[in-house]
Amino acid sequence: MSESSRNKIPDNLPETPADAPVLPEGWLEVLSMDMDAQGVARKPDGKVIFIDGALPGEIVSASTYRKKNNWEAATLTEIHRESSQRVTPGCPNFGLHAGACGGCKMQHLHVSAQVAIKQRVLEDNLWHLAKVKPENLLRPIEGPAWGYRDRSRLSVRYVIKKNKVLVGFHERKSRYVADMETCKILPPHVDAMLMPLRALVGSMDARETLPQIEVACGEHVTAMLLRHLEPLSQADQDRLRTFGSTHNVQWWLQPKGPDTVHRMDEGGTQLSYSLPEFGITMPFKPTDFTQVNPQINRVLVGRSLRLLDAKKDERVIDWFCGLGNFTLPIATMAREVLGIEGSDTLVQRSHENYAGNNAVRSESEKLAPTTFVARNLFNMTPAMLIADGNADKWLVDPPREGAFALSQALADIHQIRIGAETPEDAEPLPALPEGHESWNFPKRIVYVSCNPATLARDAGLLVHKAGYRCVSAGVVNMFPHTAHVESMAVFERAE
Repeated sequence: MSESSRNKIPDNLPETPADAPVLPEGWLEVLSMDMDAQGVARKPDGKVIFIDGALPGEIVSASTYRKKNNWEAATLTEIHRESSQRVTPGCPNFGLHAGACGGCKMQHLHVSAQVAIKQRVLEDNLWHLAKVKPENLLRPIEGPAWGYRDRSRLSVRYVIKKNKVLVGFHERKSRYVADMETCKILPPHVDAMLMPLRALVGSMDARETLPQIEVACGEHVTAMLLRHLEPLSQADQDRLRTFGSTHNVQWWLQPKGPDTVHRMDEGGTQLSYSLPEFGITMPFKPTDFTQVNPQINRVLVGRSLRLLDAKKDERVIDWFCGLGNFTLPIATMAREVLGIEGSDTLVQRSHENYAGNNAVRSESEKLAPTTFVARNLFNMTPAMLIADGNADKWLVDPPREGAFALSQALADIHQIRIGAETPEDAEPLPALPEGHESWNFPKRIVYVSCNPATLARDAGLLVHKAGYRCVSAGVVNMFPHTAHVESMAVFERAE
């Protein structure tokens, strides 16, 4: 995260009240929390100060380590009035001390308060960035606060001077790997493997050239993808096999770029997760994108489809469909489904997952006819949108960059149809293709987001330029103890 985005002054940061009590010199009252889980306060002269480790409502002292014209960055040194929401962190690696892990930012804050702050972040982004206020707030989606992270990228370092192997996440604000013996956000069986992994790497001939292990947990087997910078000796491969047999680990290897990823040994259990509510099983590879939190993903898919409310006579488009995480469940409800994704590889995997699931379903439970298409979704135009045909409803699940081109294409079509005038300093609206009159807007859009800022940007287009209402929105606590905000919003045609 860049310095400018990390220390962005919150739009809703209040001014210090004129009648606020005068605090002793050097004391600060924390007014809010920013997107990087730093407490935000104002100095007596009004200057904003970001304080690592401080919570809203606390009165603290802090040590400044960076000064800019309109803000300072500091570290908490003493708490004079503690927040009622402050809790003891559940992991020994969390904190402000030297060598602390940088993976979590909010373990010192009660998990319910974490969710409340994320909800406020979503509401503030929608209002301050887009002047959009949802008609209803959805109840936050929450799940287990510990042992939830089924996907992780663990750094590996052999420290020659100490003859010691480190396996884990980076230290706070550092490229060094934290010396962690346990990690409480990892599933318990993976947490229990951290020290055995250290011993494994330490015993290998290639221990100095193994920078990374990616972990992907399926429901029946755990895959570990080992990045290695030199060919593995036969002895090292045997060590990996012994470890895999002992810990039920399926080894994958990556000697060079992503296209070199392969199973070390064929056969065995297939990596997969399930969506029992829809009778769907999703095979995946450790390099495929899947949600890190399987419990939350199940709830998220269920709620999204209930909000979408696809009917047996409706056609639905799933934008940014990936492996089909939403597409296949939609196909249990709709008449026809189109899944569109930017990656050719993921489109092929979606085809395979669709065919595999359909093959084991009875004739009365077959999935709706479903097509998958590869397309650059960051380069959408009204003509491309119209060419995809009418759809009664959309599900949109973009990456952090959001779905700007898609939202803009909808907005352009709406603006043309209502005869809106183009401002002199704006680009002229594109011409619509012949026969566009028969194309209809989707009557409902369910938008799943991993970045509240880009959701707000796109919501502004949908509400103010494309003829939609934001009928509901809410947060999804996919990443407890981190400042990462996942959310969802529902839009319906205003006409």
